[in-house]
Amino acid sequence: MSTLSPERVRGQLDALAVAGLDWQTFGRTATDLLNRAMPVAASCFASVDPATHIVTANVKSGELDDDHDVEWSYHEYEVEDLYDFRSLSSTGSGVITLQERSGGDPHRSRRHAELFRPVWDFSDELRTTLRVDGVTWGALALFHGGGRTFTAAEQAFVASIAEGLARGVRSGLVAAAVADDGRVAISGPAVLVVDGHGEVAQANVGAAERLADLGCAELGASALPQIVQALVAAARRMSTTPGAVTPRARLRTASGNWIVAHASPLVSRHGGTPDVVVTIDDARPPEIIPLVVASYGLTERERDVVAMVLQGVDTADIARSLHLSAYTVQDHLKRVFAKVGVRSRRELIAQVFTDHYVPQMASGAGLAPSGWFA
Repeated sequence: MSTLSPERVRGQLDALAVAGLDWQTFGRTATDLLNRAMPVAASCFASVDPATHIVTANVKSGELDDDHDVEWSYHEYEVEDLYDFRSLSSTGSGVITLQERSGGDPHRSRRHAELFRPVWDFSDELRTTLRVDGVTWGALALFHGGGRTFTAAEQAFVASIAEGLARGVRSGLVAAAVADDGRVAISGPAVLVVDGHGEVAQANVGAAERLADLGCAELGASALPQIVQALVAAARRMSTTPGAVTPRARLRTASGNWIVAHASPLVSRHGGTPDVVVTIDDARPPEIIPLVVASYGLTERERDVVAMVLQGVDTADIARSLHLSAYTVQDHLKRVFAKVGVRSRRELIAQVFTDHYVPQMASGAGLAPSGWFA
């Protein structure tokens, strides 16, 4: 494989970010390009929920495999360590390395001492959150082996491409994962109880279908989707952290459906590791529309205008509400139309809502009292 210059990789990544790829295709292509400019032993490119900073899915390369997702989730969400993706996102940290965070003693990190070193013999890890316009859309972890550590030049290179990677994830989250006619209509939520050993102790009738849409072929501990494992670990951490909020995440499944998943620990009078109940259901418009709108890279004022357009407010009332002139509102709408790739209010509304309502309407689902599909 030929080596590419950092400048060429940056240019190609910027082009990929606006190519309309779904985020996983973008992630695989981007990490391949990155490895050609800066070879690493392994990498993990992930999407995150911008609201909770929980990793929702990932693309791995090199020596990393899917066989240790349970252990990774445990170290990432359940126990304290020198750093994790949520803390990096919350503080807005840039590029960090294990060697620097550990003061040259990587075994101070439980994640490294108990997982990365014994399983893959990694010698250093580099992490960065993928942020654009102040919002975290993804995360990247790179690994060196053989005693190598990340140089200052490598850290600077990753820092220089992080925003481009974030733009690719952001646009890729709303790119169709499959053609519309390939969508799977799933009725009802999934509810499952994961016991202290990580096994599914109980599950409702709809759980298997929901988990299959997340790539899970069976209800075993190691086979559970990464997002479920992450939420379970985060819920266990929540049980010992006063004031912690219930972990939840929104994500798009392989079939193109938007879902929301959340987890909560169950209190046991016998103590020990708590069981965790996980619920997975269709995401409703109030949960997903802000995410979809933000993914188009709109400014704060443009998002305000779109929010009112989606409520059916006309231009004059938008202008009065936002203390703008009607001409300024029209200018904002023109820029919004260009970014979203539509030509009118009607097309804008269809672009945002079609992904969420049409599959449900096609399935023949009736409306519940909430106004969403039953």
